Amino acid sequence: GAVPGTATHGARFAAAAAANGAAAVLTDADGAAVLAAAGVTLPVAVHAAPRRVLGAVASLVYGRPSQRMVLAGITGTSGKTTTSYLTEAALTAAGHTTGLIGTVGTRIAGEQIATSLTTPEGTALQGLLAVMVERGVDAAVMEVSSHALDQNRVGGTRFAVGGFTNLSQDHLDYHPTLRDYFDAKARLFVPTGETGAGAEPVCETAVICVDDEWGTEMAARRRAAGLLLATVCTLESAPSWDSADWRAEGVGTAADGSQEFTLVGPRDASAHVTLTLPGRYNVANAALALVIAHAAGADLAAAAAGVSTVAVPGRVQRIDRGQDFLAVVDYAHKPAAVEAVIATLRAQSSGRIAVVVGAGGDRDRGKRPLMGAAAARAAELVVITDDNPRSEDPAEIRAAVLAGAQAVVDAGAGPAGVEVYELGDRRAAIEAAVAWARPGDVVLIAGKGHEPGQEIAGVKHPFDDRDELTRALDARLLGVPGGRKGGE
Repeated sequence: GAVPGTATHGARFAAAAAANGAAAVLTDADGAAVLAAAGVTLPVAVHAAPRRVLGAVASLVYGRPSQRMVLAGITGTSGKTTTSYLTEAALTAAGHTTGLIGTVGTRIAGEQIATSLTTPEGTALQGLLAVMVERGVDAAVMEVSSHALDQNRVGGTRFAVGGFTNLSQDHLDYHPTLRDYFDAKARLFVPTGETGAGAEPVCETAVICVDDEWGTEMAARRRAAGLLLATVCTLESAPSWDSADWRAEGVGTAADGSQEFTLVGPRDASAHVTLTLPGRYNVANAALALVIAHAAGADLAAAAAGVSTVAVPGRVQRIDRGQDFLAVVDYAHKPAAVEAVIATLRAQSSGRIAVVVGAGGDRDRGKRPLMGAAAARAAELVVITDDNPRSEDPAEIRAAVLAGAQAVVDAGAGPAGVEVYELGDRRAAIEAAVAWARPGDVVLIAGKGHEPGQEIAGVKHPFDDRDELTRALDARLLGVPGGRKGGE
């Protein structure tokens, strides 16, 4: 597939592809002209929008792999990765050989494979699914981003089940409005009227969390289309509680943050669920995962046993070096996610909370002050630092986050005595939060989670929040620079 990119046209690489064994080229009119000028003699198929049909063509080339397994696609703003991990564990416990594709990487029958996009491009995706089939995978789970749906990267893919977590502000650098963002997600659940190879792959069965108004609307659209639907509700206060097909009842939380609930569904279906993951939002993720697995054919009791020990890299991940306070790394990089994870940690501790937070460059600018505001409303210490500045001036990004936090402080809307300051060096920011902590406090490093690098001016530098937090904790315990005792 020689498709137009942001910087250059893929057709410029066709000669190299031919040398590596490519048999034909799918491109647009501009690409065909590039190929002709370069003297490339491979057969050429021309389409006005090649990316729209690339997935469908790749699926044919690879023997329609998604039709040879039960594939679940999960979309939504927050919770895609955690729900995918939980669904994979549920399916594995129910006896399936599983595959997983998503933000943290790809797993095929338990073997980890590194990937860079939440949802790979069409050709790469179909190749991955084909490898899964070759290795005996009969059930797979993948995160489906709004970008991938909008660009039809998942064209030609059969989703036996589609899951929807929730929707809140994110990616408004790409989608003009929140409504456009929602409509992109809806392509997995409701037909848009497009036909042919470019049509969206609407899932055969939808499992939709109706805890928020966006989920309720998604379910209503799906219902109006007359397609298979199961709704899941985990909040008794939600308007959809009484009408939901599945409910998480009797939610309880232990002192260590672990949770339990009973999942109750149609025809007297029920399962008792224990969950090591803290946070009320993880009850929603787990309930959604179990209903997705059930819709995929898994035994409910086996699936519930499967989710009981799941840990997800960089998601409320505790770093314990023997310190007398809680230290956590989390991927929260959206305002609603920051609020949710701080609320979770607040419920687990009677101490103060420090959060290290920033915002990514070359992404939604409107989110930046909201990130600072979310942190300042909930934490006693907010250290604003660099996330992934990418090509932007890091100081300008920090200034926007700081403005949102300062507005909360000025309005007296944060905790008593909340401190907010800016420290661009992320390593120094982590050290400062660790140095501030006293026994019983909480230190949260938010935004990057599992990511092993920090992108600055187009260069990815090795940087893992988990490693940096570990180093800072060790330094503090040893009493070396960067490790001052709490309160000093």
